[in-house]
Amino acid sequence: MSSALSPELMARAAKIEVLLMDVDGVLTDGRLYNIPFPDGSILETKAFDSQDGIALQWLNWHGIQTGVISGRVSHATEERARQAKMKYVYQGHIEKIPILEEILADAKVAAENVAFIGDDFTDVVIFRRVGLSFATANARPEVRAAADCTLAAKGGEGAVREVCETLLKARGVWPAILKKYEIHV
Repeated sequence: MSSALSPELMARAAKIEVLLMDVDGVLTDGRLYNIPFPDGSILETKAFDSQDGIALQWLNWHGIQTGVISGRVSHATEERARQAKMKYVYQGHIEKIPILEEILADAKVAAENVAFIGDDFTDVVIFRRVGLSFATANARPEVRAAADCTLAAKGGEGAVREVCETLLKARGVWPAILKKYEIHV
């Protein structure tokens, strides 16, 4: 992160039960790849960071549910969410507040126990309604200013991993993850 989280923000991070995020510019670098087929149809795809994926699974192991709220609809996003064992996958929603409210009701958690990672204007309204907000390094300046924390990593380049590690450290389970992989620090 651009700076370590304050003790107050780490205390909030320890209470997170659900991590939600935007997709383009957060799980990806924001670029969309359109692959044309001879029949004129187009396949849209995008690139995801593999280290984000394993970190999302670690959250799942430790009882933190994950999900995406995206304005775009993409089969690649759906598959990535499945691979990362995300519980909540909402696509095609530029208006994100009703989706957040639906997730809060389903997960039976208070908004203060939700964290969100975003990069663009549509994410700021969620920042204002959750317990902890993170902006990617590549987020718009207005979004970085609205977030509780700006990440060192850009979207698609480890931003989600950075948040996952922070949440796991705040819960005190990071040493167990390192031990599992025989990493001694």
